[in-house]
Amino acid sequence: MKAEIITIGDEILLGQVVDTNSTWIAQQLSSLQIHVKQITSITDTHNHILSSLKEASERADLIICTGGLGPTKDDVTKNVAAVYFNTALVQNDSVLLHVENIFQKINKNKSMPVSNISQAAVLACCEVLFNDWGTAPGMWIEKDGKIYVFLPGVPFEMKKLITHRVLPRLSQYVMTEKFVYRHLLVIGIGESHLAEKIEKIENAFSDHVKLAFLPKIGQVRLRLSLTGDNLSLLNQEADLLQNELINCIGPAVIATRDVSFEEVIINEFKLNQCTLATAESCTGGNIAKQITEISGASQVFIGSIVAYANKVKEQLLNVDKSTLERYGAVSEETVIEMAKGVKASLGTTYAIATSGIAGPTGGSIDKPVGSVWIAVIGKKQVITKHFQFTDDRLLNIERATISALLLLWNLFLQEKGD
Repeated sequence: MKAEIITIGDEILLGQVVDTNSTWIAQQLSSLQIHVKQITSITDTHNHILSSLKEASERADLIICTGGLGPTKDDVTKNVAAVYFNTALVQNDSVLLHVENIFQKINKNKSMPVSNISQAAVLACCEVLFNDWGTAPGMWIEKDGKIYVFLPGVPFEMKKLITHRVLPRLSQYVMTEKFVYRHLLVIGIGESHLAEKIEKIENAFSDHVKLAFLPKIGQVRLRLSLTGDNLSLLNQEADLLQNELINCIGPAVIATRDVSFEEVIINEFKLNQCTLATAESCTGGNIAKQITEISGASQVFIGSIVAYANKVKEQLLNVDKSTLERYGAVSEETVIEMAKGVKASLGTTYAIATSGIAGPTGGSIDKPVGSVWIAVIGKKQVITKHFQFTDDRLLNIERATISALLLLWNLFLQEKGD
């Protein structure tokens, strides 16, 4: 089964709202062996919605639309859908009662706005997907062998409807075309060098095998995709190809699941009963942010001190005043003392310290914008490294963050092997 996702809303195209709905929906469909062939974002206009529905029906068997089901004038999805399906909008009494009850609970002393009555209007040809978690119901329509699903754009409500109303129905369909994925997380090798390294393997792939490179600073995720009609044989072939890639790439492969670098670090630290703290200046707490976004980080990450000003470095991290005066805040000597200070203060196994000139101002001839010192201290030793990045502030913070995590990982592996 081929699917297309259509997200409706000017706010998406204007960049006011990030479309996270499509990503999440695609992940859920993938678990049912449903291929998402296209994701389309369109405006809240009659002609745009109408043409997108027609075009999607030519490409896909399943069309999922989110957005434009609210009570305001810019919510026109249902009206356009009525034209597309050549049907009428009818009031669903159960939905209306549900909407009224919600407003009564929220505003006991106020009557429900008349505009919200439109929430109960659904396509006469649809099966209502009752929304227990909000006011706008979803709709399921089957026409000419195609399935159309209309859902509210509010992420929480959309996810509930997909989980409890849509996926159970889709799971009843038999998917003739199967696909499997394998993932590799590679660190310390750039995308082009990695491509050269595995070129012979990739060139030998059959037509039903694809390899995608998903690069980030300091790392590359590889995704193997195999399609066919025999799931068992596909899995066997995928395992063989994955192992072939691992043997070719070597120890730079640190994960064989679709996980982030931070998640790998946390899981390994858990297994080895290690803890981590950070003392951050130029990164402003970004390393701590990346770590704490991962579930389970509390078992590993103890805390962070964002020591932006020198007096904080002195008072909270015990950096010697003479060190700052002699070498400056952006120096190897300072980050070493920062790392030692936070490690001692928070009692961790490992600690990271960063100090630099993120930019675009503040640089000098000796220490230009983008100059960053990083120190990592472990069980037995301290490692440091100087980096010269660019004049882009946000990029410098991102690069310093991943560079710090790479240094941490290398020291961890070294001490683990000792």
